[in-house]
Amino acid sequence: MGLGLLPFTFAGLVVGSVFYSLPFVVQPLQNAFEAIGESPLEAAATLRASPLDTFLNVVLPLARPGYLTATVMGFAHTVGEFGVVLMLGGNIPDKTRVLSVQIYDHVEALEYTQAHGLAAGMLLFSFATLLILYTLNPSGRRPKGGKP
Repeated sequence: MGLGLLPFTFAGLVVGSVFYSLPFVVQPLQNAFEAIGESPLEAAATLRASPLDTFLNVVLPLARPGYLTATVMGFAHTVGEFGVVLMLGGNIPDKTRVLSVQIYDHVEALEYTQAHGLAAGMLLFSFATLLILYTLNPSGRRPKGGKP
């Protein structure tokens, strides 16, 4: 039985990346749920909403900005991951080779120009990811009064 052969497969990379990136997903979700406060839950209770109805129709929509942050942070963390990817996926061309391992291969072969180009691309990707996150996520913006 078991899970089969996960090492050196794409499925193994996905499973390992999910577990490794879990803290980057859980933290924004936890913050989003904590930011809701008690007032909406108390209002739903006064309207005799069941706990499931309160969760589905009050809590989840109010925590929506946290989902965006969690998704982007988990994805961005996974893209830049090196250790878990190399340990579980190896470096099999056209099967498990990823960008972070490709940079390592270029450095190992003393091809610094290619490594620098890929690293610069990843840096631009990270800036674009943060720009998208702060543009689309209204909770990441400061209040108009200028105070945090």
